[in-house]
Amino acid sequence: MASFNRVILIGNLTRDVELKYIQSGTAVTEIGLAVNDRRKNANGEWVEETTFVDVTLWGRSAEIAGEYLSKGSPILVEGRLKLDTWETEGQKRSKLRVVGERFQMLGAKGAGRSGGRSADSQDDGFSDSRESHAATAGGTEDDIPF
Repeated sequence: MASFNRVILIGNLTRDVELKYIQSGTAVTEIGLAVNDRRKNANGEWVEETTFVDVTLWGRSAEIAGEYLSKGSPILVEGRLKLDTWETEGQKRSKLRVVGERFQMLGAKGAGRSGGRSADSQDDGFSDSRESHAATAGGTEDDIPF
């Protein structure tokens, strides 16, 4: 059976971009994205719900985000879902996040400085998973700065 893992989100950054580098020199950042959904409830009233999503960007995409984006910046992100699992103090933990493969800056704030520039992680020659980046770059999962 075939599977498909694709995510497209439009939202606003919840915090300023903090660019980091793994030992090999590959750039990485984890941005917070607030995505709003507006719909009518059972009483016919409009309600707004915000979903907060963590998105990891690698390579040149991470560098462009660090250069042009800040808290509140509107962007479109395309990528895939990835489930991280770990154990802390005997408790199994997990977190679903998006590995961003490309993004597009939206709105006047991003377009004014970058001309509506988009970033594509495929440009950096690395694959897009945390493990693959670390392995390709000669590092390990422990090299990831967050």
